[in-house]
Amino acid sequence: MTVARFRSVVIDCPDPRALARFYAGIVGGTPEDDDPEWVVLRVPGGPRLAFQSAPGLTPPEWPRADRNSQQFHLDFDGGTTWEEIDAAEARVLELGGRPLHAEDKEDFRVYADPAGHPFCLCRIDPV
Repeated sequence: MTVARFRSVVIDCPDPRALARFYAGIVGGTPEDDDPEWVVLRVPGGPRLAFQSAPGLTPPEWPRADRNSQQFHLDFDGGTTWEEIDAAEARVLELGGRPLHAEDKEDFRVYADPAGHPFCLCRIDPV
């Protein structure tokens, strides 16, 4: 028996509108930004992403866990082939993301969003 339904992932950031636009460029949707302190992105077919103002935010120091850790990160399906991952990566970089870690042996690549939060593009094995 569940206690509650999952609603949102909320991300602290200095500029909620800008970060919502960045993630809308990756997953789609349109940010609801009537309030500059709290912006909601309704992800098509997924949970809401919300962005709340945190003017003094210090970005996580990926991959550290001993000081200023990331606490959580988002994983996105980037495709089933490396060509699809490369195309997704090009778009992420165009939107303002920056690479943090990429190993050809691993099925994911790690990036930082414009506010410094780590996230991954994952290669999904075709079923």
